[in-house]
Amino acid sequence: MDTDNHSSQQKQASRLVDVEFVENGQCHHMQDHVALECPVALEFNGISHAVMLVTPTDLEDLALGFALSERIVDEVSQIYDTEVMRSADGVTVAIEIASVCFAGLKDKRRNMTGRTGCGLCGTETLTQVLRPMQALAPSPLKLGANSIEAALQDLRHHQILQQSTGATHAAAWFNLAGEFQLMREDVGRHNALDKLIGAGLRSGRADWREGFLVVTSRASMEMVQKAIIAGFHFLVAISAPTSLAIELAQDHGLCLIGFARPGKWTIYSHAEKLQQSEQSCTT
Repeated sequence: MDTDNHSSQQKQASRLVDVEFVENGQCHHMQDHVALECPVALEFNGISHAVMLVTPTDLEDLALGFALSERIVDEVSQIYDTEVMRSADGVTVAIEIASVCFAGLKDKRRNMTGRTGCGLCGTETLTQVLRPMQALAPSPLKLGANSIEAALQDLRHHQILQQSTGATHAAAWFNLAGEFQLMREDVGRHNALDKLIGAGLRSGRADWREGFLVVTSRASMEMVQKAIIAGFHFLVAISAPTSLAIELAQDHGLCLIGFARPGKWTIYSHAEKLQQSEQSCTT
């Protein structure tokens, strides 16, 4: 399960602001919880690589997950150290990586100024969008409808920051029985997923085949790409997938589910990875 430290950080991820609340023509003075958002710069071996707007919690998780999902490193052992440095202007996360990885990063370096709604800002060429990836290795493990149902019923209970602010996305990992294992939240959907990936690796829970990923956002191409690179075999999205995301999932062995709500969802790729005995499809 998740750590007490993470819960403590989430309590520090919002602040109270004075607002005027209008209802039925009446104005009320009150306070409201809002999600924190600040610029976070990621530096690799002393060189600034990306600046993103991020909820300023779990930043070491973010750095590790970003480095892996963006193919800056191939495995966690190639990250030697991370240091979070805060200033009046924002936060810098300094990451020390293996020299061979840093050499590759310099070759494909892009000046990426990210925003919470865009994962491709600063991409310089079309070939950087669809990066070469290996298909997921075949796995005998299957996901049942009952497990998806249990996860969707349970998901909101763990979205502490979303409950208080209404402004954040979540990326969560459940085991194949539908039991909650790990979650990260952020104002940005890509950031939430990178934080989850980093948290899983830091805690030693890196075998994503033994569970499934649930995201509260749409399943865009880059969300699917990050999921495949990390090694997830199942992605369940609360919102819709895009056409490119479906093609990528189909080509690389990812079971992609969208429009997921308790009691109903849509399977877009690799339905054979699900336990068919629990569902019947009519044409």
